[in-house]
Amino acid sequence: MLMLLFYVEDNLYALDSSQVIEIIPRVIMRRVHHVPDYVAGLFNYRGTIVPVIDLCHLIQGKPSRSYLSTRIIMVDYVGKDNTKYYLGLMAERVTETLNKPNHELVDTGTQLNEAPYLGEIIMDEKGMIQRIRLEYLLSDSQQQYLLAAGER
Repeated sequence: MLMLLFYVEDNLYALDSSQVIEIIPRVIMRRVHHVPDYVAGLFNYRGTIVPVIDLCHLIQGKPSRSYLSTRIIMVDYVGKDNTKYYLGLMAERVTETLNKPNHELVDTGTQLNEAPYLGEIIMDEKGMIQRIRLEYLLSDSQQQYLLAAGER
């Protein structure tokens, strides 16, 4: 599986590249009020209003830093009704990919009810890399209020 790598602080994470549409620079976003702090805002992506989730803020509770390599990863998010939505994921140091066979993904053996999107671990010379399971990123209620405008 080809995976896109990014960092949260000094920890490496991976996202299945088959879910990635495009990687774009940070853009000016409209702030959304009364949503969780990890929602960085909304922006116009090719004529569609798209929410952006700050993965650093979601995972660690601190906003992404303004590195030159901080990017928005545009992904195909499949909602609970199998509708495809655009979703932006902001992350730091989005600069490389890694190709590993699926059998090298190791189950962590922990169930995190608060973070079901944290998946298996990949061992590499870079260290431990944790997979983000996009299908578990948003709860049903989060999908309802975040993805309303972004249907493809």
